[in-house]
Amino acid sequence: MSVESTVIEMAKAARAAAGELSRCASVKKNEALEAIAQKLTQRAPEIQSENAKDVEQARENGLPDAMIDRLTITDATLSAMADGLRDVAGLEDPVGSTEGTWIRPNGLAVSRMRIPLGVIGIVYESRPNVTIDTAGLCIKSGNAVILRGGSESLRSNQALAAAVAEGLAEAGLPENAVQLVPVRDREAVHALLQQEEFVDLIIPRGGEGLIRFVVDHSRIPVLKHYKGVCHVYVDAAMDTDMAGEICFNAKVQRPGVCNAMETLLVHREAAAGFLPEMARRFSEAGVELRGCEQTRQIVADALPATEEDWYAEFLDLNLAVKIVDSMDAAMAHIAQYGSKHTEAIVTADFQRAHRFLREVDSSVVLVNASTRFNDGGQLGLGAEMGISTSKLHAFGPMGIRELTTTKFVVLGEGQIRS
Repeated sequence: MSVESTVIEMAKAARAAAGELSRCASVKKNEALEAIAQKLTQRAPEIQSENAKDVEQARENGLPDAMIDRLTITDATLSAMADGLRDVAGLEDPVGSTEGTWIRPNGLAVSRMRIPLGVIGIVYESRPNVTIDTAGLCIKSGNAVILRGGSESLRSNQALAAAVAEGLAEAGLPENAVQLVPVRDREAVHALLQQEEFVDLIIPRGGEGLIRFVVDHSRIPVLKHYKGVCHVYVDAAMDTDMAGEICFNAKVQRPGVCNAMETLLVHREAAAGFLPEMARRFSEAGVELRGCEQTRQIVADALPATEEDWYAEFLDLNLAVKIVDSMDAAMAHIAQYGSKHTEAIVTADFQRAHRFLREVDSSVVLVNASTRFNDGGQLGLGAEMGISTSKLHAFGPMGIRELTTTKFVVLGEGQIRS
């Protein structure tokens, strides 16, 4: 069977499975999630063995450290996957719930009922955890899903998908509710993006190049997340120790992820007292600073920042630093160079904090907290399908509620329209 034929058959099977899954009771879906979590533990040696082959191949192919970090499955990674599934199982099921009932003058009762989206296709790079996060969220929200992971993680994803299939079968749910495209051939992505008859939404997760490729070639609506150019703005009125801890965590804790800080903005009144010690900490952690002219007058060993640096998603131990004259200047910089992903302010000024929350256009805006909290698990969603930086139909981390839509339901007592 050709790659295109394989994908078409998978899409047809997913459509059939989606119909069955949409009717499943919450308890049945939760049983499947628990069964999958147990299979991850039982199959851990096999999963990690297959993952080790992928990691070795990735190193031989010269993949950057950030991608290898995302690719690697450790004991902690597997444990987090299983915990994530159980967290999702514990969440309230949105499917079938109604909201916003109102009565029309003719007595009709109108409300909205939450329903699954249907069939979701997800195209992603490096991150095997996406396989499990996506499976769990789609099962709980009543959606079937077709997974197309990166070629560099095929062995890992196949081992994880086998655990998912076993868990679904054990719970009596259709195994075709979660399917992994079994080939590395990029033709499979092309084929998947053409299945508008069977697939309702495409979610790409990976580098900007992958996402733009999907957007350019898909016949199916695409939920976009181009890149994470995340900022922390350190205000004039702030706690220096708090600001230092937040900025260090946002950049250093895991620099290769989309919610890491890429640009630090510092109010000019705070710069002289804050930047020297902050620069020392960053230097000890191996962070390369790229600063504006004013920054370099305070931090002599910072490299000169270029225009491209303000737009950059480094995904590494690099950081652009700019001194600004006001919060307005900081927000203007964010509006020009940001990617609507994550923005944070560190301030002791209540009014400035709330103005920043209201006016900054980003999927997640934080006050006195690290950008690293823009994550479905950290925000109480159990896990996430990705972080949408477009506004239709979701904005920010996508959990089970974001994987549903609503239909109108109308209750009458024989009314007819005159």
